Amino acid sequence: MTSPETSAARPMKTPPLALLLDVDGPVASPVTRDVQPAIIADLLALAVAGIPVIFNTGRSDTFIREQVMEPMIAAGMPAGTIIHAICEKGAVWFSYTPAGPGPVHVDEELAIPGSFGDDVRRLVAEDYSAHMFFDETKRAMVSVEQHIAIASSDYLAEQELFDADVLDLMARHGLGVVRLDHHAPDSDARIDYRVDPTIISTDIESVRLGKDLGASRAVELLAAQGITPQAWRTVGDSRTDYAMADWLHHNDHAVKHVDVRPADGIPVKPYEVLTAADLGLDGDTIHDDAGAAFLRHWLKAITG
Repeated sequence: MTSPETSAARPMKTPPLALLLDVDGPVASPVTRDVQPAIIADLLALAVAGIPVIFNTGRSDTFIREQVMEPMIAAGMPAGTIIHAICEKGAVWFSYTPAGPGPVHVDEELAIPGSFGDDVRRLVAEDYSAHMFFDETKRAMVSVEQHIAIASSDYLAEQELFDADVLDLMARHGLGVVRLDHHAPDSDARIDYRVDPTIISTDIESVRLGKDLGASRAVELLAAQGITPQAWRTVGDSRTDYAMADWLHHNDHAVKHVDVRPADGIPVKPYEVLTAADLGLDGDTIHDDAGAAFLRHWLKAITG
């Protein structure tokens, strides 16, 4: 196979596949938060082979630049390569080339009120800084994240307390909110915001954000390049990530979804759902190890 360092990317108008990838879990380790060099190499090789690679994440553009873009450029990203990154569940997006990132676009209508974000920052600093930190890189969402050194069980217990305080804070700001089965409309009987707990963070966001919005933006970004994939592969590690494939299927795109953490159970879907078992791997192969295995599988299928 030709190395990325010595070849130019081969853009295709109708590539056999396009990859729409959640980042935490399938690409970045949820434990260390960084990306395996083998994943960077295979993502780059797939892009060079003409396969669109698009990230669809709740992470910030800063995280993508530091953990994915910079290692990819350092690995030898050839001329003609364009990678798209849809961040903060569709509120923020940008593209990058070997020259670095392009303009960062923010949908300001989907941003959390600044005064509420300031109060969450103070809440973390005063009561929760031992277990979590306020993510200063978010442009539209408000997020807090587990300190790497804190045990998951300790963080998750503290997260329950933090999320309860956030719900109280949102009520004081007059913001209608939903968290899992808890619904608290505002004075106009509206719910405009969501508190979304994950295994390493809590995101506070517009209810209009989601992996389905990211999928819509991904299709638009490729269409602007004149690219129409023959099929899509979406990859995630949680139930909310299925929204990528749901949207694509509903809008008549051929799609298969890869669940790299199927322990929550695989829902019944009108499209095929793949796990590491479909590659002959055991149930212990999850998160970025499973993501790496699928990337290598697709790369071999594309390049022979």
